[in-house]
Amino acid sequence: QVGLVESGGGLARIGGSLRLSCTASTSIFNFKVVAWYRQAPGKEREFVASMTAGGTTNYADSVKDRFTMSKNIAQTAYLQMNNLQPEDTAVYYCRAFQGTVGYWGQGTQVTVAS
Repeated sequence: QVGLVESGGGLARIGGSLRLSCTASTSIFNFKVVAWYRQAPGKEREFVASMTAGGTTNYADSVKDRFTMSKNIAQTAYLQMNNLQPEDTAVYYCRAFQGTVGYWGQGTQVTVAS
């Protein structure tokens, strides 16, 4: 069983920044894809960003040019979030795939307010 733990959430002001971390119980390079999703109150969970093992990234249109995904050489993937807006308020989840098996983290709350 693979464990994923998100951290770095919190309260940010409009226009501010936060960096989320997703730390895996194994090397981050063991995953075919690592992705971030988010779920706002009363809404369905939605895709935010992803990165393949080779480093190719993909972003939702709503966060393109504001959010950047990266990973270190050990066990952690990051989501740098800049110019945060109230609509970015959500619980952010890390998801990682080993082959066709996907794992979820427990989520971290991000709240953006004036």
